[in-house]
Amino acid sequence: MILSGKTAIVTGGARGIGAAICKKLASMGADIAIVDLKITEQAQALEAEIASAYGVKAKAYACNVSDGEQCKETVKQVIADFGNVTILVNNAGITRDGLILGMKSEDFDAVVNTNLKGTFNMTQACYRPFMKQKYGKIINLASVSGMLGTAGQANYAASKAGVMALTKVTARELASRGVTCNAVAPGFIATDMTAAISEEATKDYLASIPMGRAGKPEDVANLAGFLASPDSDYLTGTVIRIDGGLAIS
Repeated sequence: MILSGKTAIVTGGARGIGAAICKKLASMGADIAIVDLKITEQAQALEAEIASAYGVKAKAYACNVSDGEQCKETVKQVIADFGNVTILVNNAGITRDGLILGMKSEDFDAVVNTNLKGTFNMTQACYRPFMKQKYGKIINLASVSGMLGTAGQANYAASKAGVMALTKVTARELASRGVTCNAVAPGFIATDMTAAISEEATKDYLASIPMGRAGKPEDVANLAGFLASPDSDYLTGTVIRIDGGLAIS
């Protein structure tokens, strides 16, 4: 298989888009390190499912990506357990929505620390291993909210806009070492996170999508699979929307 012998770290990998990406990369032959805030029953179940369904190695790790030292230790442990790390998917993310007027500073900080600083921390932790082996694939999860500036998401939109800028910087710094870095910008995807949105707001979102439906986690995972594969070796520093046309400019 196209990713046989490679190891992928997927943050926020226990559920939703992260779990779909884990399964997609495993179906392509990659061993999977499922990184999440805690090793939950859901993470353990996914670990077992991947190993059984795809015949690859899978292991769950607990890591708070907003903590740089935890990220470094996690990457070291993954390399010790699997022998290498070749793919990094920075998917971990949270929301704490609210209008700027009433947004608490701790809610702003929590979102930026997880979504943006977490992406930086994991990238930094993988930086030397990728440089040393002169190969690596970094896939960052951005959002169309970072392009559109969605009302009520000052913290989330700012964090995802930052992820897009960080993607370009990382791509420039590592291109000569054979490492690519690209970002995926999903629109309205049917996950636990979007399930918490009110029915009225959901209708408004769907009405603004030219394709008229929400995306599926598997839609995002399929794009991540392409970016993790050798088929994308000459693609770096890009931000690819996958949003049913929501953010067409």
